Amino acid sequence: MSELSQAQVVQAVVSVERMSAAQRVQLADEIYLRQPNLLASVLVLERMGVSLQQLEVPIYILMVAYQAIKASRLDWPLITEDVQERCLQRLNGSIRFDEGLSPELMRQAVQQRVDGHAQRYLLAFVHGYLRDHDLLAVRSDAEKYLLLASFNLVECIAATAPGGTPQRRPSSGKQAAP
Repeated sequence: MSELSQAQVVQAVVSVERMSAAQRVQLADEIYLRQPNLLASVLVLERMGVSLQQLEVPIYILMVAYQAIKASRLDWPLITEDVQERCLQRLNGSIRFDEGLSPELMRQAVQQRVDGHAQRYLLAFVHGYLRDHDLLAVRSDAEKYLLLASFNLVECIAATAPGGTPQRRPSSGKQAAP
C-alpha cells in the first residue's frame, strides 16, 4: 500500500498554488487524459447546483491530489466509475455512522478516521481545505454533493493506490466513547 507522504501533499499544494491559469488548464487536460472519471465527478457538480465559485474548491482539491499522485512516481491505475461508486457507498456508510453524535464524539470520530486512513495526509488536506472555505457545515444540497465528491476523491485514491488493497492504519488506541 502506497500512502502519499506529507511532503508530497505539501509539495503538490505549493506546485498548484504557483501555477498560472494556463498551467492549471494544462493540468486539467492532463487529468482528463489520465483520470477522466475523477475530473468528471467534479465537473458534474455544476449540474447538482454547485456554483462556479464553489466548483473551484473541488477542482483545486483534484489538482492537488493529482499532483501528489504524480510526485509519488507510482503508476496509479485508472479510477473507474465502479471504484467511485464503491468508495461513495463506503463513505456514505461512514457518514451515517456519525449522524447524531455529539460534537466531541464527532471530533473524535473524524480524528480517528484521519489517523487510520490509508491516505491520511491527503484526507487531512481535503478536510482542512473544505473547513477553510466554510464548506463542512452542509447548508444546502449543493454543498453536500461538493463535500461527498471531495472526500470521495480521497477514498478512490486510497482504494487504487499501487501496492495492494487499501489497509487502514492501526488505531492509536484512542477510541470514541460509545
